[in-house]
Amino acid sequence: MARKVIDEPSEDVVANAKRDRAARRNPFSRVALFIRQVIAELRKVVTPTRKELLSFTTVVLVFVVIMMAIVWAFDQVFGWVVLYVFGTPGV
Repeated sequence: MARKVIDEPSEDVVANAKRDRAARRNPFSRVALFIRQVIAELRKVVTPTRKELLSFTTVVLVFVVIMMAIVWAFDQVFGWVVLYVFGTPGV
């Protein structure tokens, strides 16, 4: 799958990281660089609209309900198979 241009780090972040790595700064400067890079990446985050959020939530809930039904069905079938093979207890 091709990567989007948005997913790639911006050129200035990469250039700053290479320059700072070459300078071998002290640990405090490295932590500050890391925090600046985290903030730069967080600015790229796009929050979903209310409509998208409700749509995604509905899709997830429907999927979970379907999976619960499938697991319940398998549990019932395997339970009946076990009772058929081993019989009822106490007989």
